[in-house]
Amino acid sequence: MHYTYVLECVDPRQKRVIFYVGSTDDLRKRLDQHKRKSVQSTKSFANIKLVYYEACLCKADAKRREKELKTGFGRGYVRRRIKGYFDWRA
Repeated sequence: MHYTYVLECVDPRQKRVIFYVGSTDDLRKRLDQHKRKSVQSTKSFANIKLVYYEACLCKADAKRREKELKTGFGRGYVRRRIKGYFDWRA
């Protein structure tokens, strides 16, 4: 299986929150890498939380979905898809 995932990355010192979109064939290992600060693009964030993922049967589909979720429409899709998470957090 291959996964497309979204992380909520929080940096309380700079008061910023971003959603990082990526893909991998080992979701647990990749999430651990993010949390251990071994990924350049997320290592500056204090808190990293997996908020959404999708499973695909082939790598090409997971990469294509990653690119889709990085667009404005894709980010809106994720926000609508995990609306309950935002409502719960507020």
